[in-house]
Amino acid sequence: MKKKLIYLLAAAGLILSACGNEAAKEKPEKDAEAHAGHDHAAPTERKVKEDQTVQPNGDLQEVTASADKLPSFLDDKPEDMRLVYQVAGAATDILEWMPCYCGCGDSAGHKNNLNCFISEVKEDGSVVWDDHGTRCLTCLEIAVDSVKMAKDGKSLKEIRETIDETYKEGFAEPTPTPMPA
Repeated sequence: MKKKLIYLLAAAGLILSACGNEAAKEKPEKDAEAHAGHDHAAPTERKVKEDQTVQPNGDLQEVTASADKLPSFLDDKPEDMRLVYQVAGAATDILEWMPCYCGCGDSAGHKNNLNCFISEVKEDGSVVWDDHGTRCLTCLEIAVDSVKMAKDGKSLKEIRETIDETYKEGFAEPTPTPMPA
Protein backbone atom coordinates (compact mmCIF):
# COMPACT_ATOMS: atom_id res chain seq x y z
CA MET A 1 0.00 0.00 0.00
CA LYS A 2 2.85 2.41 0.85
CA LYS A 3 4.52 1.84 -2.52
CA LYS A 4 1.21 2.47 -4.27
CA LEU A 5 0.77 5.74 -2.34
CA ILE A 6 4.30 6.86 -3.22
CA TYR A 7 3.69 6.08 -6.91
CA LEU A 8 0.35 7.91 -6.89
CA LEU A 9 1.85 10.87 -5.08
CA ALA A 10 4.78 11.13 -7.48
CA ALA A 11 2.51 10.95 -10.53
CA ALA A 12 0.04 13.46 -9.11
CA GLY A 13 2.84 15.81 -8.11
CA LEU A 14 4.43 15.77 -11.54
CA ILE A 15 1.16 16.34 -13.33
CA LEU A 16 -0.03 19.05 -10.94
CA SER A 17 3.29 20.86 -11.09
CA ALA A 18 2.92 21.03 -14.86
CA CYS A 19 -0.66 22.29 -14.44
CA GLY A 20 0.48 24.76 -11.81
CA ASN A 21 3.18 26.14 -14.09
CA GLU A 22 0.61 26.71 -16.84
CA ALA A 23 -1.77 28.39 -14.39
CA ALA A 24 1.04 30.63 -13.15
CA LYS A 25 1.66 31.84 -16.70
CA GLU A 26 -2.00 32.81 -17.04
CA LYS A 27 -2.18 34.65 -13.70
CA PRO A 28 0.36 37.35 -12.93
CA GLU A 29 0.39 36.61 -9.19
CA LYS A 30 -1.51 34.96 -6.35
CA ASP A 31 -3.41 37.76 -4.71
CA ALA A 32 -6.76 38.27 -3.02
CA GLU A 33 -8.36 39.75 -6.14
CA ALA A 34 -7.26 36.85 -8.33
CA HIS A 35 -8.53 34.30 -5.84
CA ALA A 36 -11.80 36.18 -5.26
CA GLY A 37 -12.71 35.44 -8.89
CA HIS A 38 -12.21 31.72 -8.36
CA ASP A 39 -15.47 29.92 -9.14
CA HIS A 40 -16.46 27.08 -6.85
CA ALA A 41 -19.93 26.87 -8.32
CA ALA A 42 -21.06 23.45 -9.37
CA PRO A 43 -22.25 23.05 -12.95
CA THR A 44 -25.91 23.98 -13.25
CA GLU A 45 -26.59 21.43 -15.97
CA ARG A 46 -25.46 17.95 -14.98
CA LYS A 47 -26.86 14.49 -14.64
CA VAL A 48 -27.18 13.27 -11.09
CA LYS A 49 -27.02 9.50 -10.84
CA GLU A 50 -29.14 7.44 -8.48
CA ASP A 51 -26.31 6.93 -5.96
CA GLN A 52 -25.34 10.62 -5.93
CA THR A 53 -26.71 13.56 -3.97
CA VAL A 54 -26.36 17.29 -4.53
CA GLN A 55 -25.58 19.31 -1.42
CA PRO A 56 -27.16 22.75 -0.78
CA ASN A 57 -23.92 24.44 -1.92
CA GLY A 58 -23.99 22.48 -5.20
CA ASP A 59 -21.30 19.92 -4.37
CA LEU A 60 -22.03 16.43 -5.61
CA GLN A 61 -21.49 13.54 -3.21
CA GLU A 62 -21.32 9.83 -3.97
CA VAL A 63 -20.83 6.78 -1.77
CA THR A 64 -18.50 3.93 -2.74
CA ALA A 65 -17.74 0.72 -0.85
CA SER A 66 -14.22 1.86 0.10
CA ALA A 67 -11.46 4.37 -0.63
CA ASP A 68 -10.15 1.91 -3.24
CA LYS A 69 -13.24 2.54 -5.39
CA LEU A 70 -13.32 6.05 -6.82
CA PRO A 71 -16.65 7.77 -7.43
CA SER A 72 -18.15 7.82 -10.92
CA PHE A 73 -18.15 11.64 -10.99
CA LEU A 74 -14.41 11.31 -11.69
CA ASP A 75 -14.95 9.16 -14.80
CA ASP A 76 -14.72 12.13 -17.17
CA LYS A 77 -12.00 13.96 -15.23
CA PRO A 78 -8.29 14.04 -16.11
CA GLU A 79 -6.07 11.25 -14.80
CA ASP A 80 -4.13 13.64 -12.55
CA MET A 81 -7.33 14.61 -10.74
CA ARG A 82 -8.27 10.95 -10.22
CA LEU A 83 -4.76 10.38 -8.82
CA VAL A 84 -5.20 13.20 -6.30
CA TYR A 85 -8.51 11.69 -5.19
CA GLN A 86 -6.74 8.32 -4.79
CA VAL A 87 -4.04 10.00 -2.71
CA ALA A 88 -6.70 11.72 -0.59
CA GLY A 89 -8.43 8.39 0.01
CA ALA A 90 -5.15 6.86 1.19
CA ALA A 91 -4.11 9.85 3.33
CA THR A 92 -7.18 10.73 5.39
CA ASP A 93 -5.04 10.73 8.54
CA ILE A 94 -2.96 13.58 7.09
CA LEU A 95 -5.55 15.69 5.28
CA GLU A 96 -7.94 15.80 8.25
CA TRP A 97 -5.35 18.04 9.98
CA MET A 98 -4.76 20.38 7.03
CA PRO A 99 -6.91 23.45 6.44
CA CYS A 100 -8.13 24.46 3.02
CA TYR A 101 -7.72 28.05 1.89
CA CYS A 102 -10.13 28.14 -1.06
CA GLY A 103 -13.14 29.48 0.86
CA CYS A 104 -14.90 26.14 1.23
CA GLY A 105 -15.15 26.58 4.99
CA ASP A 106 -17.69 29.33 4.33
CA SER A 107 -19.19 28.16 1.04
CA ALA A 108 -19.46 24.43 1.79
CA GLY A 109 -19.02 24.09 5.56
CA HIS A 110 -15.81 22.12 5.17
CA LYS A 111 -13.71 21.57 8.29
CA ASN A 112 -10.44 20.61 6.58
CA ASN A 113 -8.79 19.85 3.23
CA LEU A 114 -9.98 16.24 3.39
CA ASN A 115 -13.57 17.45 3.09
CA CYS A 116 -12.80 18.80 -0.39
CA PHE A 117 -12.50 15.16 -1.48
CA ILE A 118 -14.14 13.02 1.20
CA SER A 119 -17.07 14.11 3.31
CA GLU A 120 -17.08 11.03 5.51
CA VAL A 121 -15.61 7.58 6.00
CA LYS A 122 -18.33 5.42 7.53
CA GLU A 123 -17.82 2.70 10.14
CA ASP A 124 -18.29 -0.01 7.50
CA GLY A 125 -15.42 1.50 5.47
CA SER A 126 -17.62 3.04 2.79
CA VAL A 127 -16.63 6.51 1.67
CA VAL A 128 -18.78 9.55 0.93
CA TRP A 129 -16.81 11.35 -1.79
CA ASP A 130 -17.28 15.05 -2.55
CA ASP A 131 -16.65 16.60 -5.96
CA HIS A 132 -15.60 20.00 -4.59
CA GLY A 133 -11.92 19.25 -5.27
CA THR A 134 -12.67 18.77 -8.97
CA ARG A 135 -13.24 22.51 -9.33
CA CYS A 136 -10.38 23.92 -7.27
CA LEU A 137 -6.63 23.89 -7.86
CA THR A 138 -6.02 25.23 -4.32
CA CYS A 139 -7.68 22.13 -2.81
CA LEU A 140 -5.67 19.82 -5.07
CA GLU A 141 -2.35 21.53 -4.36
CA ILE A 142 -2.81 21.52 -0.58
CA ALA A 143 -3.60 17.79 -0.64
CA VAL A 144 -0.63 16.84 -2.83
CA ASP A 145 1.81 19.10 -0.97
CA SER A 146 0.68 17.80 2.43
CA VAL A 147 1.07 14.15 1.48
CA LYS A 148 4.42 14.81 -0.19
CA MET A 149 5.73 16.50 2.97
CA ALA A 150 4.53 13.55 5.07
CA LYS A 151 6.33 11.17 2.71
CA ASP A 152 9.45 13.32 3.17
CA GLY A 153 9.27 12.73 6.93
CA LYS A 154 7.68 15.98 8.11
CA SER A 155 5.43 15.80 11.18
CA LEU A 156 1.77 16.78 10.95
CA LYS A 157 2.55 19.98 12.83
CA GLU A 158 5.42 20.87 10.46
CA ILE A 159 3.20 20.21 7.44
CA ARG A 160 0.41 22.31 8.91
CA GLU A 161 2.75 25.21 9.67
CA THR A 162 4.07 25.10 6.09
CA ILE A 163 0.56 25.05 4.60
CA ASP A 164 -0.53 27.94 6.85
CA GLU A 165 2.54 29.98 5.91
CA THR A 166 2.18 29.25 2.18
CA TYR A 167 -1.49 30.22 1.98
CA LYS A 168 -1.72 32.99 4.59
CA GLU A 169 -1.88 35.80 2.02
CA GLY A 170 -3.90 36.05 -1.17
CA PHE A 171 -6.30 33.24 -0.35
CA ALA A 172 -9.60 32.88 1.49
CA GLU A 173 -9.89 32.32 5.23
CA PRO A 174 -8.83 28.78 6.19
CA THR A 175 -11.25 26.09 7.24
CA PRO A 176 -11.63 25.77 11.03
CA THR A 177 -9.15 22.91 11.29
CA PRO A 178 -7.62 22.15 14.70
CA MET A 179 -3.82 22.27 14.94
CA PRO A 180 -2.24 18.82 15.31
CA ALA A 181 -0.40 18.20 18.57
